[in-house]
Amino acid sequence: METVLVTGGCGYIGSHVVRQLSEAGFRVVVYDNLSTGFADALVNGETLVQGDLADTAAVETLFAGYGFRTVLHFAASIVAPESVTNPLKFYANNTRNTLNLLQACVRHGVERFVFSSTAATYGMPENGHASEESPTVPINPYGTSKLMSEWMLRDTAAAHPLRFAILRYFNVAGADPRARMGQRTPEATHLIKVCCEAALGLRPEVCIYGTGFPTPDGTGIRDYIHVEDLASAHLAALSHLAQGGESVLLNVGYGKGASVLEVIAMVKRVSGVDFKVVEKGSRPGDPAMLVARAEKIRSVLDWKPVRDDLETIISDAWNWERKLHGR
Repeated sequence: METVLVTGGCGYIGSHVVRQLSEAGFRVVVYDNLSTGFADALVNGETLVQGDLADTAAVETLFAGYGFRTVLHFAASIVAPESVTNPLKFYANNTRNTLNLLQACVRHGVERFVFSSTAATYGMPENGHASEESPTVPINPYGTSKLMSEWMLRDTAAAHPLRFAILRYFNVAGADPRARMGQRTPEATHLIKVCCEAALGLRPEVCIYGTGFPTPDGTGIRDYIHVEDLASAHLAALSHLAQGGESVLLNVGYGKGASVLEVIAMVKRVSGVDFKVVEKGSRPGDPAMLVARAEKIRSVLDWKPVRDDLETIISDAWNWERKLHGR
């Protein structure tokens, strides 16, 4: 049984991946500073080492103690608007700490590295669709900090016996279908979570930022992917590397989008609550549409999404929010 390291494994996405890894037979060690994660998101008795990637001595002790050959890296700051007002936090936590982690990987002979990246590396792609070959022109420090990490990983792998999978996520949503874990970020900005909170009476309203986009209903369109399908993509990427596959960079999305109004209508339908919606002006830098070109991941990896339906995504998110808030 292989022991793998998962950084940020107590967070929203990381905890789903950790659970699937355990269920697949891996021994999982999670390294997390618990700044945004929760220890009780580890439901299968995985080993938690509390620490920060900025603490290079602690990282060295961690690697020396376990002899990892595989690392999955999720630990990061992710709120794009915050990256604009506090860019150095993002370059420190996302870029510098990835450098610290990669240095430890090289010193200790890590062979496989799966990196949690983002569609924010694309910025505002032409025609609203992004493929892996689309130009990377991030429009905020969050996207830039992740892109810099991708470059470091690519160049490190070229110089050392390390192979990687970079997974660029689109809009992650939903929760574990059994409601064991889900998104718990305070003051979240993700639309589906915001709508569920409004349906529970935890928010007075949901704001629509822009109704004049060149889309069928005038609101922005995004590619929403269920967190369970996203997690399974990491296991597929790990399997690819374990079988000797070459390093890969892949979009993880469904290749189809839903508009803000469609999401709101579905949350109202699933919850049975007609919460208040307020229209506001569009925000600078918001693309009208951002949808993945997602053919490559299906051809390169043995990955088949099973929860790629907006109603399923929202139903699982709604059930999680009800459990989280005791409703």
